[in-house]
Amino acid sequence: MSEREISDCCKNKDKDIASVCDNFHDTIEFIGKRWMGVIIYTLLKGPKRYHEILAEIPGISDRLLTERLRDLEHEGLVVKQTLESSSRKVRYELTPIGKELESVIIAIMKWINAHSNSRNEHK
Repeated sequence: MSEREISDCCKNKDKDIASVCDNFHDTIEFIGKRWMGVIIYTLLKGPKRYHEILAEIPGISDRLLTERLRDLEHEGLVVKQTLESSSRKVRYELTPIGKELESVIIAIMKWINAHSNSRNEHK
């Protein structure tokens, strides 16, 4: 994205720059919560049941996964579907809005792969 494209994103006639920056900050904070990006990445592969997500993300606790899935559901990025076979069995799936994050998550992963060595040198 060029400097002009970034500038154009911030020039919204209905909003001042402060509200755009607040929205940007809130979004980055939300996606940047611990494990959130990994959960989104896991669901980008397709709908998953709770224990499938848990198995794909070693180290995340039950409590934190539950909390993050609720956050994603509350924000309209994930939908929780009850399976017909049992009311106790559910699966989680990204909504169309959640799926729009795919290019963002992939771009972040590419950036990490390209710069992880230089970032580790500065730690």
